[in-house]
Amino acid sequence: MQRFKLFIPLLVFVALAAMFFGVERRVQRGEYTPTDLPSELLNRPLPDFSLPALDDGRLLSKADIQGELFLLNVWATWCPTCHYEHPFLVKLAEQGVKIYSVDYKDNAEAARRWLVEKGNPYVATIFDEAGNFGLDLGVTGAPETYLVDSSGIVRFRYQGALDQQIWDREFAPIIADLAGEASQ
Repeated sequence: MQRFKLFIPLLVFVALAAMFFGVERRVQRGEYTPTDLPSELLNRPLPDFSLPALDDGRLLSKADIQGELFLLNVWATWCPTCHYEHPFLVKLAEQGVKIYSVDYKDNAEAARRWLVEKGNPYVATIFDEAGNFGLDLGVTGAPETYLVDSSGIVRFRYQGALDQQIWDREFAPIIADLAGEASQ
C-alpha cells in the first residue's frame, strides 16, 4: 500500500495531462471554443439598471438605450485586451454600428481620458464603478460584448476582444438573421 501512495502524484499528472490534451484536440477540431461561455441572459431581456453616464453623470436606464439593435460592450482601462479591441470598436461605430458601453469597475477620470485619447465609439457609457450591473449581466471579465435586439432581448454574448474575423464569424450572421426576421 505504501508503494501505491508513491504513484498517486504521477497518476494525477497523467489524468490532468490527458484532460488538457483532450480539450486542446477539441479546440483544434473546432468543437470547443474557450470564449463560448454559457449565458443565462441569452434570449432574455437585458437586466434593469439605473447608473450614471460616464460623461455627465446623468442617470441611464434600460429604457434609455433600447429601441433598436445595439452592442453593449463591457470594458475598463485596466484591461489589456480592451486596448487591443478598442480600435475595432471605433471602426464599427464609424460604419454605423450602434454601441453602448459599460465601464466596469474602473476609475472614471481614467476612463474619460481613455475615450478622449483613443476615440469614443459609444453612444453612451454606463459607469458601473461597483460592478453590480456587470454581475447582473454575468460578466466574467472584460472585454465582453452583448448583442441586444430592438426589443431589449440579449441575442448573443461574446467574451474576449472583438476583431474583424470574430465580427464576421459570430456577429454578422446573427445580425443578418435578426434583420431577416424584422423584415418578415
